[in-house]
Amino acid sequence: MGAVVADDGPSGVKAPDGGWGWAVLFGCFIITGFSYAFPKAVSVFFKELIREFGIGYSDTAWISSILLAMLYGTGPLCSVCVNRFGCRPVMLVGGLFASLGMVIASFCTSIVQIYLTAGVITGLGLALNFQPSLIMLNRYFDKRRPLANGLSAAGSPVFLCALSPLGQILQHEYGWRGGFLILGGMLLNCCVCGALMRPLEPPKKSEATKEPAEKKAKKKLLDFSVFKDGGFVIYTLAASIMVLGLFVPPVFVVSYAKDLGYQDTKAAFLLTILGFIDIFARPICGMVAGLKWVRPRCVYLFSFAMIFNGFTDLMGSMSVDYAGLVVFCIFFGISYGMVGALQFEVLMAIVGTQKFSSAIGLVLLAEAMAVLIGPPSAGKLLDATGRYMFVFIIAGIEVTTSALVLALGNFFCIKKKSEEPHTKEEAAEREELNRSEDKAPEDAKVDSIEVEQFLKDEPEKNGEVVTNPETCV
Repeated sequence: MGAVVADDGPSGVKAPDGGWGWAVLFGCFIITGFSYAFPKAVSVFFKELIREFGIGYSDTAWISSILLAMLYGTGPLCSVCVNRFGCRPVMLVGGLFASLGMVIASFCTSIVQIYLTAGVITGLGLALNFQPSLIMLNRYFDKRRPLANGLSAAGSPVFLCALSPLGQILQHEYGWRGGFLILGGMLLNCCVCGALMRPLEPPKKSEATKEPAEKKAKKKLLDFSVFKDGGFVIYTLAASIMVLGLFVPPVFVVSYAKDLGYQDTKAAFLLTILGFIDIFARPICGMVAGLKWVRPRCVYLFSFAMIFNGFTDLMGSMSVDYAGLVVFCIFFGISYGMVGALQFEVLMAIVGTQKFSSAIGLVLLAEAMAVLIGPPSAGKLLDATGRYMFVFIIAGIEVTTSALVLALGNFFCIKKKSEEPHTKEEAAEREELNRSEDKAPEDAKVDSIEVEQFLKDEPEKNGEVVTNPETCV
């Protein structure tokens, strides 16, 4: 998962599937690591914050929740910024914001101030890095895209393995204030990753073709037409339900172990175990998703991953000792890695390259409210009952429900849609595509974007790519 003015990928450019794309993949790996691991790694400071400010679990859980909510809720804003200014400038500014938020948070004297700095400012900075990096990854990879998504998603567990014990060491040596300050300095590396996001250059065109290209570049900054796609609507609904419970177990598993009487370092090691398993699960799942038979049915593999994750939460609710939590973290790492490797690959396959920059922003916005209320409501439940079992059960039910919504909605609704005749809009797009192909010289290569649209419009004529009419991919 371009050009700078209308950042949707210049016409005539085919995804290189390598070359400088590997540098883009490395930058996306770093950004994904910071974006997803940071809200979980900050949880190692929760006990210290509770003691200093005299607050409860639900109050500290708001820090991780606000970070994730900013990462998700600012999706449309990021889409507009990317479509207006390009990926690289947006990411450079985002890196400065992410660092500035943590540095200011180290001087805060109340939990509300930490919400605004470490939560809002740092969360906005991470959001301005995360979404553009996925957009650039989508442009640089096509055939190898499932593998690229799996490798970039592996940044989350790698950084979780590193940041969780590092945060514990920083808290022990420098306190939570010194830890926040050092982590803020580390976030400046996001600016370096942003500098790697070199736009794809369009091929040189004759004067006769410059004018149509300029007209094509003038597009909406945020494309709401994706809501006309039934597959996109089902995906958005399922993903919104999923994130209610997806991030709850990693946030609370460390506190769970501490309340069972285990040392802080031993409790934090649980996140390292989870992350270590996740490191291998994501690339492997990406390779499996790229197989010829699996890729057209990737949406069902994604549904299985969510069911697996929800079932793991339900089993983890019965853990009563450290060994039980270790087993839970192993299986949670596998299922969580599968979800992480597939979630954006499925979205890319549903909406295509042209609309992905707008689609991801709208999906993240829809998920934002669920992310915002997920961990705090789990914290409220924990404060009221004093038992982690109920927290894990609720999380498991929510994730399992989302899997059923995606699988059943895709099976029944998308199948019916594929049997209906094409809409007027689709017919117009096909006619425009045919005109552009007629005007093109004989030796011109077909644009990768046009190929993707062609495959989406006529799945019945391309059985090797879309082999199953029941899938929205």
